[in-house]
Amino acid sequence: MIRSTEEFRSLLKAARRAGTPLLAVRTADPASAMSQVSSSFNGKSDVPILAWDIMNGVQARNKAGQDACSGVFGEKGIAAGPADILLALQKGSAAKAFADAVVFLHNPQRMWEQVDIAQGIWNLRDAFKVGGQMLVMVTPPGAVLPIELQNDVMVIDEPMPSVDDLREMIPAMFESAELPAPGTDVLNQATDALVGLAAFPAEQALAMSLSKKGLDLERLWDRKCQAVEQTPGLTIWRGGETFAEIGGCENIKRFLGAVLNGQEAPRVVVFVDEIEKAFAGAGTDTSGVKTEMTGTILAWMQDRGADGIIAIGPPGAAKSMIAKAAGNSAGIPTVAFDLSAMQSSLVGGSGERLRAALQVVDAISQGKSLWIATCNSITSLPPELRRRFTLGTFFFDLPCAEEREAIWRIYLKKWNLTGERPDDEGWTGAEIRECCRKAWRLNLSLKESAEYIVPVSRSAADQIDALRRQAAGRFLSASRAGVYSTETEGTATVGRRTFRGAE
Repeated sequence: MIRSTEEFRSLLKAARRAGTPLLAVRTADPASAMSQVSSSFNGKSDVPILAWDIMNGVQARNKAGQDACSGVFGEKGIAAGPADILLALQKGSAAKAFADAVVFLHNPQRMWEQVDIAQGIWNLRDAFKVGGQMLVMVTPPGAVLPIELQNDVMVIDEPMPSVDDLREMIPAMFESAELPAPGTDVLNQATDALVGLAAFPAEQALAMSLSKKGLDLERLWDRKCQAVEQTPGLTIWRGGETFAEIGGCENIKRFLGAVLNGQEAPRVVVFVDEIEKAFAGAGTDTSGVKTEMTGTILAWMQDRGADGIIAIGPPGAAKSMIAKAAGNSAGIPTVAFDLSAMQSSLVGGSGERLRAALQVVDAISQGKSLWIATCNSITSLPPELRRRFTLGTFFFDLPCAEEREAIWRIYLKKWNLTGERPDDEGWTGAEIRECCRKAWRLNLSLKESAEYIVPVSRSAADQIDALRRQAAGRFLSASRAGVYSTETEGTATVGRRTFRGAE
């Protein structure tokens, strides 16, 4: 895993010294990647540098490249298609017409599944090795080589700009906008807001957030959110919830608070809602897509040492709310991670989208992410995936009377409600919230509003009892310290619970 521009350049130089003929650079900013590759040649102006794309054909990027163009392609061949260009490169290499040249090939992932393109690229391997040339294929993050090329092409991922890179860029942007140099606080805030963006969108987001009054930090964060959400499956949660607005669940709030403020504190919370549905079919899907995506997630979490928790319980028990509030409580972003939105109808497209999303998460978190996954049933989750959530599995039961009292106080205050409360035995926090919201919205009393609510403890009593039996002695309690426990004869009684390790 490459974490800095210096490491990226070092690898490029090493590839050049080794005479690597075929190189794939996966990048979110092709212009930046081409600049980095070119600058890694130690300023040698005699190295011919060429570039090809589907619209402009072959173009020279320096004086030596102009001579190589006319010598290899001639005037008529410059606008040729990709297969003709690859053939011309092979013949030109054999004739030593452009020794030591570097040729950039833009977006080859759109073409390399075609048999002639894959063969044309492969044919350059030995020809370029002898002639000292290098074909640099510039692709988006997550692009996967066809199987015919995987053993012949070196793949290097360009990292997103580091914190140091952004701190160097920000003062220059202030100077261009004719603003005073930013102070330390403004510089730190702007850097935090831009981490995770490629160089070009980072510059654009910052430029659009500068005015004569200085930096509009709120606008900058909004621009950053919009840029991140261009990645399929990623959304930055914009709600303002914090742990203070959640009644009950004291144990999980206390535990997550310690994680978020402890050693190696995460820089981003990754929220996976209903994870059992997201990974349904892993290992059994005939296409193999879900199995591949599961393997990619497992490898990524293992390599990064990513921590996480699984929150299991009936609907409305505050699982998702805890996950959404975790980031705001620590002052870090919460990224909603939707695996189903990353799936593509194109061959290999789902894996490419997933790897691109993980690269963005990696950049935003600077390698320190906390994953919070919710589920209503854990039995379908692959065991190897459950093991990646190293911080434990917490069971969210229906709130007890004390917890319901705390929840009522929060929502009565939020909507400025008074009056006699309905019988709330077996209600979830979501149902208490909905009762208060309906009363406020429809000008009803709390008791009248309750007539339009059917608690999940009645509609899904059997499922809740099954969840309690499954959790007893196996999962941690979200409400009180220790392992969750419930009496066998009490599981059918709505809201009745006991806990081991709490007293």
